[in-house]
Amino acid sequence: MATYMNMDQLRFLLYEVHGVEDVFQLPRYSNFDKESLEILLDSAKAWADQDWYPYFREMDEKPAYFKDGKVIIHPHVKKIFKDAGDNGWIGMYFDHEHGGMQAPHFIVNAINHIFESANNHMTGYMGLTAGSAHLITTFGKQELIDRFVPNMLNGKWAGTMCLTEPQAGSSLSDVKTMAYAQADGSYKIKGQKIFISGGDHDATSNFVHLVLARIEGAPAGTKGISLFVVPKFLPETEAFNDVITAGDFQKMGQRGYCTTHLVFGENDGCVGWLVGEANLGLKQMFQMMNGARIDVGMTATSTATAAYYASLQYAKERPQGRRIESNGRKNPNQEPALIIEHADVRRMLLKQKSIVEGALSLLLETAKHVDFALEGEGDQKKENHLLLELLTPMAKTFPSERGKEAIDNGLQVLGGYGFCTDFILQQYYRDIRIMSLYEGTTGIQSLDLLGRKITMENGQALQLLMARITETNQEASNYDELKPYVKQLEARLGDVQKVLGRLIPMAMAGDYESFLADATIFMEMASGIVVAYQWIKMATAAKKALVTGTGAFDTAFYESKIHTMKYYFKYELPKAIACLETLMNEEELTIVQEKQEVFG
Repeated sequence: MATYMNMDQLRFLLYEVHGVEDVFQLPRYSNFDKESLEILLDSAKAWADQDWYPYFREMDEKPAYFKDGKVIIHPHVKKIFKDAGDNGWIGMYFDHEHGGMQAPHFIVNAINHIFESANNHMTGYMGLTAGSAHLITTFGKQELIDRFVPNMLNGKWAGTMCLTEPQAGSSLSDVKTMAYAQADGSYKIKGQKIFISGGDHDATSNFVHLVLARIEGAPAGTKGISLFVVPKFLPETEAFNDVITAGDFQKMGQRGYCTTHLVFGENDGCVGWLVGEANLGLKQMFQMMNGARIDVGMTATSTATAAYYASLQYAKERPQGRRIESNGRKNPNQEPALIIEHADVRRMLLKQKSIVEGALSLLLETAKHVDFALEGEGDQKKENHLLLELLTPMAKTFPSERGKEAIDNGLQVLGGYGFCTDFILQQYYRDIRIMSLYEGTTGIQSLDLLGRKITMENGQALQLLMARITETNQEASNYDELKPYVKQLEARLGDVQKVLGRLIPMAMAGDYESFLADATIFMEMASGIVVAYQWIKMATAAKKALVTGTGAFDTAFYESKIHTMKYYFKYELPKAIACLETLMNEEELTIVQEKQEVFG
């Protein structure tokens, strides 16, 4: 079995960097301990080895397709989905009363890293089912919970989120799907939704769609959007509910994960039920969307992780060229060196390693904030909520954008073979491309970060993050080897303050277009610095283990963490300085000016 992720790296982050035991102290998760976590991790890895990874390439080679009004997917999806339901994997974070494991989100995300590294086609089916069921348990009446949730968590039915429409795209204020109130309390639903992941297939017997629609007479814009449960087949009678699958989008990547176009009420026979209060649909859906953004970040991280190990394996096996000797020449009589001995190949491998391990650390820290934001008390709860809000757009964007860059370097490691379908790197490259589009594009995440999260609560979230980074820097400064890197990180934090010192006055003056024009550049800068903070945390944990001799791993493992941190600070963190140059430049070159035409 090929290596697609590293269990030691995952355990290092869980136990020695982020302190998973902290989560076990929350009353909700008191039934968990290290022993039960180890059982889950081992079970997940064994299942991924057996049923996920072996079918990864085949799901790409035999993609989902549309035929006779139905979407046909790889037959092994049905087995995985059924096993997921039978063994509780779909409902990991759900309450015991709903049939769930009541597992911390921190642990759920760690397990999803295993699954997604093995096969990034599959977790979307499970994650969307769990996310839509969670919306029902959170906001729905008991009647809705009883009718729909049990069969979703046991894997008999699948769930989806239906937001995007052909004419609106990401502009949810322009949603036109309509809901018409009926005498029995239900609603007639009429409209279309596109890009619905897992929206129809032959692996389950029913689909429970969570649909954003506008009740007749509701206010315009996002304030008039409500959320509805709309099954494909009615639960009690199994009668068709006039939810038509119009087609499946054929994609460049994630071809085993179907993406559908759905038509609701074409024959005026589609019935749905309101979830919670009217006109609060978008607010309710954001619970699922925020979770989905973390999920996308983890999928991107995991895809890039698997690509890293594939390129690393190739570099360790491929002989080509010879090392340069002290006289500056190569000896043609020597045997060819393995390409991992060449400096430029090692640079590309370290680039991949620094991105994927830094991103994984960020995703796990974000997931830990989810648990404390939900289950903490008082100031602890509020602080973790603010940190979660701030980190979520970065946790989605950094691995989606930089993970793509990492896989591109993996292709380069393989040379011409990386471009060939005989090798798996090209599939990872195609698969990860969608991650910067899922659940809000990079531009939307960047607007969210700078326009909402940086400024919310008068900048309190950013202050909290700065305090956490300062605390980590102080601990790292106990080790002479790490002090130069602490200084670099402090300098880059100062650069963030410089940028905000220029931008925030624009927002205060009402010039929001100028304030947000380069939000994506700010995202690149801020997320790269936050990942540098993750590397300081990892290097500090590694140094502590080396000094005290109390770590669970060998010396080479810990030294590799410090070495990779140094790589990130030499090669990757300085890119934040380029972002600084752009953000401090006062020229406005992308804002539309009157009578100006620059394209043609």
